[in-house]
Amino acid sequence: MSTSVLEVRGLRKRYRRLRGGATVAVDGLDLDVPEGGVFGFLGPNGSGKTTTIRVAVGMHRATAGEVRLFGRPVPSGLSEVMSRVGAIVEAPALHPGFTGRRNLEVLARVAGVSDARVDEVLEIVDLTGRDRHRVKGYSLGMKQRLAIAGALLKDPPLLVLDEPANGLDPAGIREVRELIRRLGAEGRTVFLSSHQLHEVQQVCDHVAILSRGRLIAQGSVRELLAGGKAEEHRVTIATKRPSVATATTCW
Repeated sequence: MSTSVLEVRGLRKRYRRLRGGATVAVDGLDLDVPEGGVFGFLGPNGSGKTTTIRVAVGMHRATAGEVRLFGRPVPSGLSEVMSRVGAIVEAPALHPGFTGRRNLEVLARVAGVSDARVDEVLEIVDLTGRDRHRVKGYSLGMKQRLAIAGALLKDPPLLVLDEPANGLDPAGIREVRELIRRLGAEGRTVFLSSHQLHEVQQVCDHVAILSRGRLIAQGSVRELLAGGKAEEHRVTIATKRPSVATATTCW
């Protein structure tokens, strides 16, 4: 049986509204992310994906429930395992006036890793030769790959990517998709949040499907999305524009 690198039990996250009342972003979520490969966290925008990630990496505190990274409780045990996690949550923070290499060198110093590792991650994300160009001249796909390079500086066994294909053109999506596949094939665990069904189908080994902060189904992509046991996990969507719904592959 595979070891879980991320375990979530009964996670609930509630936000208070400024004008009173509260919004429940995650409602009793259970999740198991096995070690190795690419794990898809699939659901429409606003389904609680980013909130779950923020709680898992210690950016937010849960209202209720339990989260464990590599067996350690979050947030109390986070300091023991955070060096094993690389994460990009929402938009990556890059200095546009710096070169790609300079951005990574600054991050490397903060992380306490050598400049030799900068060369290694530039090669992994295929930016060698473009590393001395200013980031403001990079395409969106290049910026996303540079951000992934930054997350890889500590050589973490778990890489958390929140909607890495957002805003990318088809060429950028293809570049990031190929990179994620390679990283998962190396034995690293890539936790990939996405609202795009076709991206999950093409990249992921396992998937958890989220809706309104609740887990709908979890299992292998082959079973849940490509046949097999997919009949056991049906979601019915009503629409007044069936032709548009049939044509799209995004939630």
